[in-house]
Amino acid sequence: MRHTISGISSAAPTATLPAVSLYAAAASQGRIREIGIFNTTATAFAITLRRLSTTGTQGAGLTEIAWDGNGNPPLCTGFDAHSVLPTLVAGVVRRFTVPAAIGNGVIWPFGDSGLVLQPGTGNGYGILCPSGTGQIFEYYIDWDE
Repeated sequence: MRHTISGISSAAPTATLPAVSLYAAAASQGRIREIGIFNTTATAFAITLRRLSTTGTQGAGLTEIAWDGNGNPPLCTGFDAHSVLPTLVAGVVRRFTVPAAIGNGVIWPFGDSGLVLQPGTGNGYGILCPSGTGQIFEYYIDWDE
């Protein structure tokens, strides 16, 4: 079943603090199908998608929505910002420089198999800024469970 989180980040990402993250459930994996990120400012900024192996201190929980609306709640959980850094797994999954205009952005599709969220509440993915100054952005993350 497909699920989504979307919104505007409440904090700009840094090199160690994700602006938004998605974590797996304790005993169930998810598969990220697509991520979209769009500039809300007229300032360019770099973003990366990184794998996370601990939670750090997550910000506010996001509202996960099931696409089919049948009432089965999603098991994976999304969070807005982090105040204490999670552990970043070595390597960058995706990187992009968002152009300096409102509405510019990127859509990252992850194909038939998706980007796997391994079971365990410390396993996730986050959107960070690898260098320079991050910016507030609009986003969505679609995944299957």
